[in-house]
Amino acid sequence: MADVIFRTQGITKVYDTGEVQVFALAGVDLELYKGELTVLLGPSGSGKSTLLNILGGLDHATDGRVWFEDTELTDLPDRGLTKYRRDHVGFVFQFYNLVPSLTARENVQLVTDVAPDPMPAEEALALVGLGKRMDHFPSEMSGGEQQRVAIARAIAKRPQILLCDEPTGALDSTTGVQVLEVLRDINERFGTTTVVITHNAEIQRMAHRVIFFQDGKISEVRTNETRLSPSEIVW
Repeated sequence: MADVIFRTQGITKVYDTGEVQVFALAGVDLELYKGELTVLLGPSGSGKSTLLNILGGLDHATDGRVWFEDTELTDLPDRGLTKYRRDHVGFVFQFYNLVPSLTARENVQLVTDVAPDPMPAEEALALVGLGKRMDHFPSEMSGGEQQRVAIARAIAKRPQILLCDEPTGALDSTTGVQVLEVLRDINERFGTTTVVITHNAEIQRMAHRVIFFQDGKISEVRTNETRLSPSEIVW
């Protein structure tokens, strides 16, 4: 059996608006495995991003328990979660969150300057195919190139986990495929556990497993016996 890297037990997340309680997560039991590429699918508001934020240490669950390997994240104080994020987790979001006044190299160095065992920014950018663009500013890059800088920044700390929330959501299909190729390559080359949230149901075909969300709960888990490469996916 594959090694479990994340385990959740009865995770709930409630947002209290004053007049009504909204359950973003309503009792989620989940295991994610080391080296796995997992796609989370479901409509907006089904709980995918909330779960990703809890796994990544950006948010606390209202109830339930969360483990990263043998470490329970549930009641870690903010300082402990900060160290966990810094040492173990890389994030990629729909919007690239690059600093416009910094070059690609300098954007990546924002992470390498604080990570305990980083790879050089130049190496990270070469891994995502931007070795010749590292001294360009975001405004001089396409959307796909900016997203690849964001991925380079995420992987430069050598994270065990890469959490991606709609990484192709702002991209056209051709550019999106290029970004997915990078994510697959990182997963396979380094064994980085990779979780991808998407609204594009076709992307599930590149995953080891697909987890479907509905109304704050997991509605189905599916294993792909045959996986497609991103270039084979028809958008």
